[in-house]
Amino acid sequence: MLSRTALSSRAGLRTGAAFYTNRFASTKSLRETLQDVIPGKQEQLKKLKAEHGETIVGDVKVNNIIGGMRGLKAMLWEASVLDPIEGIRFHGLSIPDCQKVLPAAVGGKEIIPESMLWLLLTGQVPSAEQTRELSRELAEKGELPKFVEDLVDSLPRTLHPMTQLGMGVAALGHDSSFQAAYERGMKKSEYWTHTLEDCINLIARLPALAARIYRNVYKPGTDLAAIDKNLDLVGNYSNMLGYGNNESLTEYLRLYIALHGDHEGGNASAHTAHLVGSTLSDPYLSYSAALFALAGPLHGLANQEVLRWQLAMQKEIGNDITHEKIKDYLWKTLKSGQVVPGYGHGVLRNPDPRFIALQEFCDTRPELKNSPIIELVNKTFHVAPDVLKEHGKTKNPYPNVDATSGCVLYHYGLTEFKYYTVIFGVSRALGALTQLVWARALGLPLERPKSYSMDALTKLIKHP
Repeated sequence: MLSRTALSSRAGLRTGAAFYTNRFASTKSLRETLQDVIPGKQEQLKKLKAEHGETIVGDVKVNNIIGGMRGLKAMLWEASVLDPIEGIRFHGLSIPDCQKVLPAAVGGKEIIPESMLWLLLTGQVPSAEQTRELSRELAEKGELPKFVEDLVDSLPRTLHPMTQLGMGVAALGHDSSFQAAYERGMKKSEYWTHTLEDCINLIARLPALAARIYRNVYKPGTDLAAIDKNLDLVGNYSNMLGYGNNESLTEYLRLYIALHGDHEGGNASAHTAHLVGSTLSDPYLSYSAALFALAGPLHGLANQEVLRWQLAMQKEIGNDITHEKIKDYLWKTLKSGQVVPGYGHGVLRNPDPRFIALQEFCDTRPELKNSPIIELVNKTFHVAPDVLKEHGKTKNPYPNVDATSGCVLYHYGLTEFKYYTVIFGVSRALGALTQLVWARALGLPLERPKSYSMDALTKLIKHP
């Protein structure tokens, strides 16, 4: 398996002990830390506009316009930057960096979403004490209003879980601090404070909402565990899902949700949250829109497609898993006109560091090392890139995070495919919502790109 060290060799040239100097937060609260950071970022933006507002940083090709704006440099997103070779960096920290410095849960080893949330929002690494305090705040705010419980309970079990999640999030906007303050009248300088309050409240309530949907759709009539104020966000989420006694799955969910929290701003769900937020819609409306983007087959449903494909391959080739049999099945998939799910990425041109991190988690768990479905994932990883290179129709023949993420959930007994995107939705809130806070703090304007018809585009080409 390709190691994280190999993947981040370029990054190592820029990191080291000096990189972390002054990166660690003090004993201040999340809000206090953010208050300290915002003025510097505001000044940085002001300087960029004054000194480089007219500087050209790229060009626009026809392919950018008709190809989904892919690769177009047209969006400000502070939390993360995705490099095609290195993968994602969160405020400059690679995934291996984050695994070294971000606090875990009490008694755990994996990153927890609270520490990633702190990093994404402030650019600083929280202390264990700060992370615990944030966990407690989220737990104290985690219960759903009765009317939202009633709304979710009234929905038919046959309604897709992602539709239910988006509806529940929008309904939580009934208590939006931003919406209420905007209607009363507030200064623009105060926008971020009410946005922050909404974002923290929404992140706190997502596990209870997501778990209630899971219970209603898949295990009706069972009791939901109460929120434990001494547990972290995912500890409570796992409890409410009914898997609280499964320490390995709980740890996996912590890592999964932390790593899926942000992946630059141009992906469909993050961009949707940013676009809707730019209208000054409250965070609940903005994120419910993002969830409906995430529900699309070309975005958040990918790990389900991988798992279905892996299970179909497992059924066909049997228990005697060999590289040659996998190779034959890969070619069968490609010759049928289908893509190999879990391989390729719109930006990445190397194996996804998130895939590597999840695979390394599997390597530390005997039950996963001996799992037939995880064995198939591992062996496919060793065969698929060469087959895809020979096929010659993909720019990136390497695995993305979806190549393994759903398979681990399946091994641990969470086998309800349609629910996987809901877990993704709990995760993606970390990045999308923190960047709504920054959009308000920096005073970013309404997003309004220019569009062209084909005739107008042809005329522009002829007469630029």
